[in-house]
Amino acid sequence: MRHDSVREADPAVADALEGEIERQRSTLQLIAAENHVSEAVLDAQSSVLTNKYAEGYPGARYYGGCEHADEVEQLAIDRAKELYGAEHVNVQPHSGTQANQAVYYAMLEPGDKILSLDLEHGGHLSHGHPANFAGQLYEVEQYEVDPETGYLDYEGLHAHAEEYQPDVIVAGYSAYPREVEWERIRAAADAADALMVADMAHITGLVAGGAHPSPVGIADFVTGSTHKTIRAGRGGMVMCDEEYADDLDTAVFPGGQGGPLMHNIAGKAVGFHEALQPEFEEYAEQTVANAKAMGEHLQEHGFELVSGGTDNHLVLVDLRPSHPDTSGGDAEEALEEAGLVLNGNTVPGETRSPFDPSGIRVGTPAITTRGFGEDESRTVAHLIARVVDAVAEGTEDEVVPDVRETVENLCAEHPIYE
Repeated sequence: MRHDSVREADPAVADALEGEIERQRSTLQLIAAENHVSEAVLDAQSSVLTNKYAEGYPGARYYGGCEHADEVEQLAIDRAKELYGAEHVNVQPHSGTQANQAVYYAMLEPGDKILSLDLEHGGHLSHGHPANFAGQLYEVEQYEVDPETGYLDYEGLHAHAEEYQPDVIVAGYSAYPREVEWERIRAAADAADALMVADMAHITGLVAGGAHPSPVGIADFVTGSTHKTIRAGRGGMVMCDEEYADDLDTAVFPGGQGGPLMHNIAGKAVGFHEALQPEFEEYAEQTVANAKAMGEHLQEHGFELVSGGTDNHLVLVDLRPSHPDTSGGDAEEALEEAGLVLNGNTVPGETRSPFDPSGIRVGTPAITTRGFGEDESRTVAHLIARVVDAVAEGTEDEVVPDVRETVENLCAEHPIYE
């Protein structure tokens, strides 16, 4: 993969791009929100559609010359409808956060009530954190996971909803390793006469591939990112019933965005096409199987997992029981040096700063795309354990170079972007 034209025009940027390609080739991406898109998606996202303004929607644009932009956006819409069985899809949001913003803008007034999962328990900033627009514009209360089991406390959520009477209940999470029981959250929303928003940003691909139950048809709105487990163009999308379609579309444009990023929408269309192929179901199932294998092997090495395991693409490790003096930030730094790129993460009952939390989050979407199976995932878990143990023992200088060599060998056996 070369950037000859960039090198001729701007060597500094070319150096950075080529450095990033090499970084991805030679390290293992274990951040649960990341993946490796196909070269077809990369091509679509770098296409001449980056030149085109297409404010509005297919067949109703505010600019001329949109016939091909219309074709591409309609393909993305139709393919998303087929993937998820949705009545209405808007593929213009620039990100998952802006997808959530559009729903709030369509259905809420400033000061209306949101009930969502606490960030430390696996929620997301755009679900109502005080630092985010959602927490500043709306009144927000938050529910939690059960402190004993690490599972969502559905009964507590139901009682909280009846007492708080929110206008919206948000489901869907950034660091929750278990299958979400959408119907139980729907019941809580119905009891409070609230709308239900399912943010499936992380599990868009798992739902498309049948590896996780779908919230479509259960939630009033389903939002998501299009570049995580689904491996499509970077951005967001919203799905809803036809009764909300006009309000939603108006909230996206002109309510919250101007011209859509048509090159990204082209990447979404290509990625959705890939997800409609039979082999994508195998990918989704393997992503979950790899996470389960990784989690079980980490447990064998003495690590404690939030909720005791995983049903999806990520494992959330609480370092406090096994490595009480090692923070997630310390572990992240040493692991990255070893070529294992993941993130420190808050855990339920967090006692440290969010900038240096008590856990690490490990995801399998990208390594599954590289062709890893359960055996390789267990090897990765073993390498993670070696590095974290070394951090606790102060022996990183001895262990990290050896682990780095093993990682490079694994990368060479499973190459990307040749």
